[in-house]
Amino acid sequence: MEFRKELIILGLVCMLRRGVPEAGRGDSSRGGSSVDENECKEVKDRCGPNSVCSYKNGVVSCRCREGFNHTEGKENFTGFVGQCLDINECILNKEICGFGAKCSNEMGNYTCKCHSGYINSRGSRGNCTADVDECEEAKAQHQRICGNGSCQNIPGSYWCKCPSGYTNYGNQRTQCSELDCDHFKGNRVPTQSVGGFLADILTMVRNNCLALSNRDSTAQATIKGEVLLKKLFTATDTALSVGHLESSEDVSGLLSAVEDAVRLIGPQLKKSLTRIDTSGTDGQIAVQRGKTAPTGPLHLTTENASLDTDWATATGTGPYPGFALAGLLSYKNLEKSVNDSFEPMKELERDGVAPSLQVFSRVVSVVVSNPFTQNLTRHVNITLRHLQETENSSSVRYVCAYWKVGQDGQGEKGAWSSDGCNQSLSTTTHTVCTCEHLSSFAVLMALYPMEHTFGLLLVTKIGLVLSLLCLVLCILTFKFCRSIQGTRTTIHLHLCVCLFMADLIFLAGISQTKPEAGCRFVAALLHFFFLGVFSWMLLEGVQLYRMVVQVFNATIRPLYLFAFGYGTPFVVVVLSAIIIPRGYGTDEYCWLSLQHGLIWSFFGPVCLIIIFNVFFFIVTVWRLVQKFSSLNPDLSKLHKIRAFTVTAIAQTCVLGLMWIFGAFLFHEGTIVEAYIFTILNSLQGALVFIMHCLLSKQVRDEYAHFLSCIYAKQRTRYSDFSSTNPSSSQSQGSRSAQHTGESQI
Repeated sequence: MEFRKELIILGLVCMLRRGVPEAGRGDSSRGGSSVDENECKEVKDRCGPNSVCSYKNGVVSCRCREGFNHTEGKENFTGFVGQCLDINECILNKEICGFGAKCSNEMGNYTCKCHSGYINSRGSRGNCTADVDECEEAKAQHQRICGNGSCQNIPGSYWCKCPSGYTNYGNQRTQCSELDCDHFKGNRVPTQSVGGFLADILTMVRNNCLALSNRDSTAQATIKGEVLLKKLFTATDTALSVGHLESSEDVSGLLSAVEDAVRLIGPQLKKSLTRIDTSGTDGQIAVQRGKTAPTGPLHLTTENASLDTDWATATGTGPYPGFALAGLLSYKNLEKSVNDSFEPMKELERDGVAPSLQVFSRVVSVVVSNPFTQNLTRHVNITLRHLQETENSSSVRYVCAYWKVGQDGQGEKGAWSSDGCNQSLSTTTHTVCTCEHLSSFAVLMALYPMEHTFGLLLVTKIGLVLSLLCLVLCILTFKFCRSIQGTRTTIHLHLCVCLFMADLIFLAGISQTKPEAGCRFVAALLHFFFLGVFSWMLLEGVQLYRMVVQVFNATIRPLYLFAFGYGTPFVVVVLSAIIIPRGYGTDEYCWLSLQHGLIWSFFGPVCLIIIFNVFFFIVTVWRLVQKFSSLNPDLSKLHKIRAFTVTAIAQTCVLGLMWIFGAFLFHEGTIVEAYIFTILNSLQGALVFIMHCLLSKQVRDEYAHFLSCIYAKQRTRYSDFSSTNPSSSQSQGSRSAQHTGESQI
């Protein structure tokens, strides 16, 4: 409104000046000056935006600039009516830039952007109809845009025609890459254990390769990359589901076959990022295509691992084939087959002692299109998730390792090696590995033997010596004390013999790991005698059960006792040595190895024996309660069986508790567990002596009589004993008890 008021006032002023020439403008005849003032300059933006103002002969005229139209369609107008709006030339004339360009509207203008393969010789607003001969341009610049293929120009583009043995995977503007279809003949695939499961898919991959390279006219038509990738992972799952691979050659062949197949299948995938997940494997594959090599960061992730690198590393510095591939594959149960294949790692030793190693993550493979991955210019970071969460301690170290394949005359043997890979970060759940080469990777957990303190060693030696002395007293008591002879005494005698031999071998040879054969023999003897202890414990439980249930004829023939007490451990040890000979002896102790599963040949029978003994003890106690509640119980015999049962239960609990703490002591036990196991193991003999000798009144009487005889001999050194010696009556009682088969308490 104010602008219009100013215009009205300005018009009135002009009219007044025109009506009074002598006052307004003057007259030349009267000596005044005539001035033609331009009203377009006096009022800014008089005609509005995007318009041009003109003044002629006292008349103001407005018109729109080029590229703009008046809202009322007027060519000339005053500044008080309508406005000028932009014309969208791209909509009004869709062919304004020609078929080889893209039109982009601008304010009052437009530009033509030529498509690839076309040029515009008349500037940004000309038609893009002139075709670019990319083949000639590349030839003039001494470039081979098709690699080993021939270049053919087409309107707006070009094609690469590949010779036999080369392919561009159906991407006509991609360089021709050489294909080596012989990778899939099966010579690099495990042939014994899993080769049959991969044979069909590898034959399919090879036929696909031959069809792509046009080397075999009889080859089947190419299969879609997504379908082929799914079949590959399914076949791999089947191969891994049958169990452990038989050898490291099988593992190397499997990994090589899968990686080679992914390198061929990857460029045939339609999507730039493909994720696949099956029951036994999962992976993520990224593909980039273009005339120039891709750049920028690259991040791939699976359920158990992630990869951080860049596209320059995945592509390499060699000839760019028109695509770049990067894949991260994770095997969900392969670690079971590679858990005993380790190269010597001197850098992991502490004080000359090598740690025990085990695979502690999923096995993952990194696959890239770069053919030279043994010495990368940039490091790659691989984050691996642990199989289980563990607390960090001085006895545990996480090691980044890769599967190193070494050629030999028999095949491609592989083993874990830490060369070129370093641990950059480790938590309770993940480890980040920084590596300068690409292969298959995993995290190894290095377990160092627990450093035994002087106090622990002292307790072990003193306790075992005390235990051996007590066991000698027990053996002499059960052997020569005739008043307690019987089936149960025989059982106690041989239980003490087995425990004495086990403690003696434990004290003398548990740490003598050299030579290896001697260490294995020591481990086998410990295995035999400790199993013997539990076998005689089971016989004691059976004897107690028979004494309660079978009142008469409850004795067991000694032949049967020896056959079970020594025969069962002997059979278990022989079978274990035949099936898993490497399980006897470790680098730290002459005991059963936890890595090969042989430890269960000891803990399995021990658990079964404890379960059976618990059953026998429950039945025995239940029957004792029934007999005590009867009207006319035989109290002397019931008290005797009750005392036997209490000592047997206490003995079983002590031995069982000891091996609960000793179950994994030789592998990853803490110092507290070591002290508990050492104390219980060292005092076994003393506890047996206390329970079966000192707590028995009849044995105490025998000890008292023996000591009294020695004292009497010292007083009457040169005299003979009379025929009425008090021990004669007891000897007769001993002989009578021997015929009954059980001692009297």
